[in-house]
Amino acid sequence: MIPLLAHCERPLIFAHRGCSSLAPENTMASFRKARELGSPGLELDVHVCASGDLVVAHDDTFERTAYYPYAIEQLKLEDIRKLDVGSFFDTSFWRESPPLLQEVLEEFCPDCYIDIELKTRKTKQDPLPGLVADMLRTFGEKVLTSVTVSSFNPIALLAFKKLCPTVPTAIIWCSDKGVPWFLRYGFGAVLSHCDYLKPIYSQVNMLFPIRFRKPVIPWTVDKQDIAERMLDFGCVGIITNYPQQYCHTV
Repeated sequence: MIPLLAHCERPLIFAHRGCSSLAPENTMASFRKARELGSPGLELDVHVCASGDLVVAHDDTFERTAYYPYAIEQLKLEDIRKLDVGSFFDTSFWRESPPLLQEVLEEFCPDCYIDIELKTRKTKQDPLPGLVADMLRTFGEKVLTSVTVSSFNPIALLAFKKLCPTVPTAIIWCSDKGVPWFLRYGFGAVLSHCDYLKPIYSQVNMLFPIRFRKPVIPWTVDKQDIAERMLDFGCVGIITNYPQQYCHTV
C-alpha cells in the first residue's frame, strides 16, 4: 500500500472542485479561491475529450454548467474553450472556461496536493488512465509526490496503478442508484487494489477505518460537527465545498 501524502499535515483538507461554495466548480477561479483561503488540497474531475486532451469537468456534458448538452468525449478542445462555465454560478464569472489538467498542475503543484478523479464508465479500451499517467510522469517529482488519483470505476483505477504504481489511489462510492449495486459499499477497494478510501460521509461509522484497514477521506463534508465526527472515527481528512470553514479550525 502506497503511503497517502505522508509529508502533508493532518487532517488532509481537499477543496471539492475547488472552493465551489464561492466560485464556479472545477474552474481556475475556484481553485485559486481555495488556495487564497488557505486550503492545502484540491479535488477535481477529469475527462478525456475528442481531441485527446484532459479536461477538468465533473459531468459527462456541460449542460448543467454551460447549457451545452453534448458529451465531453465528443467535443474537441477548440470547442470546449469557447464555453462559459462560470455564469451559471454568477455573472461575475462570465467567460470562465474549463481548464486542462495540465494547467491546474502547472499552477498549483506542488504547493497544493491534488486529488484527480477519473471520470469514466469504460471497462476496456479506456484512454483516460494512460493519459493521466503519462501527464503525471512528464511533470516528474513536482507532482508525483503531491497528487492522488481516485474513481468510482475500479477498472480504471487498476489500469492507472499498473502504469503509475507510486501514486496513491482511492475507490469512491456511495449507495446512489447510479452506482452499480456491487460497488455501493466499498467492494471496489478489492477490485482496484487501492491505497485509501473515499466513501460518502453518511456511510462512515466508528468501525469503518478498522474494518477496511486503509486511510479514509469521506465526501462531501460541509458541516463542522460532521467533520469532527469523521475525524473522531479515524478518518485522515475530508473533502468539502467549504474549505474556508476548516482550513484553520479542524
